[in-house]
Amino acid sequence: MNVRSDFPFFRQSPPVPVYLDNAATTQKPECVLRAIRDFYETTNANVHRGAHRTSRAATEAHEQARASVASFIGAASPSEIIFTSGTTEGINLVAQTLTYAGTLSAGDEIIVSTDSHHSNIVPWQLLCERTGAVLRVVPLTEDLRFDGEAYGKMLGERTVMVAVPMVSNALGLRLPVEEIIERAHSVGARVLLDAAQAVAHEPLDVQKMGCDFLAFSGHKVFAPTGTGVLWGRAELLDALPPWKGGGEMISSVTFAKTTYNQLPFKYEAGTPHICGNIVLAEALRYVRDLGLPAIRAHEQDLVERLCAGLAGMPEIRILGGAGGRTSLVSVHSPNVHHYDLGMLLDQMNVAVRTGHHCCQPLMQSLGITGTTRYSVALYNTEQDIDVALEATRRALDMLR
Repeated sequence: MNVRSDFPFFRQSPPVPVYLDNAATTQKPECVLRAIRDFYETTNANVHRGAHRTSRAATEAHEQARASVASFIGAASPSEIIFTSGTTEGINLVAQTLTYAGTLSAGDEIIVSTDSHHSNIVPWQLLCERTGAVLRVVPLTEDLRFDGEAYGKMLGERTVMVAVPMVSNALGLRLPVEEIIERAHSVGARVLLDAAQAVAHEPLDVQKMGCDFLAFSGHKVFAPTGTGVLWGRAELLDALPPWKGGGEMISSVTFAKTTYNQLPFKYEAGTPHICGNIVLAEALRYVRDLGLPAIRAHEQDLVERLCAGLAGMPEIRILGGAGGRTSLVSVHSPNVHHYDLGMLLDQMNVAVRTGHHCCQPLMQSLGITGTTRYSVALYNTEQDIDVALEATRRALDMLR
């Protein structure tokens, strides 16, 4: 996939880093950077309610962006798209509004998976503290896969919500979300999918998958930081109360009573990240035009090449094995600290991520403090992988 020239990051003066930290954040293509500049040079105005033409142009662009996002993930309507600052805010929005709704009782259950990101653990813990609900955790099997048998035993009439990642950001393994959704719905539970590590790597169709909520971050899919989306079924979002109060989310305000706006504005209090949301749609257009099947095939080739090379290093264990993974690989060595490996790779101009990856409970369950994580994107090349593998061999030799 010959797209590297689309990304100014890779045009900087040498040495250009071999960038394999894409699960943390992605580089931005020229079209995204140009869209940011174009907005601020030609269309910078606040949206909604403005009478002048620049405000009308900004509003039209902002709402067209919402429609583009809806199309990208297969939403039934643009009104189901809530612009957020990222996956974390989207999950918090659902958890907090469920708390405020007053429909949860002590003993109701929220199910998450062991490999969840902290942003899909802590909001539910807060909900449980405030409502008396119980957080239940699906374990992993010996090969670090979602334990479907244990999950089935957990499901019951008290299950209210199942919230899981589509792809583990610490392991790179895709969860069987279609089965998870079907089984949750069989007991009347709702399902929220954390799609942060899926949105740039596989096609999403929320109606086909059948989930109830889905959240992702723009910066994982070539858009700016501080952007993201929560999608939810309109009837569910309509039934939940507002979260934040202020401008835009109101219909009318008196000191005696406030009535609230319709979707999606009910959940978008205050001035939105107008430019960021418009540019997010531009990033998604870039991905759509390249084609997610082609992106996925390219990344799969890179990951297989990476795993084959890492598997030949006896000091290293690929967590979860080499098969069935998406765009990232986490490794652990009992004799080499992940931070030391990451620092040596950086000195050799290879950028990877080290640490617990906001998955401390997962690391605790594995009896380790962290891993070294290599993650690819559509602009990475076979040469990147070969350089990273050679640097890893050299680093391990130095750390023996």
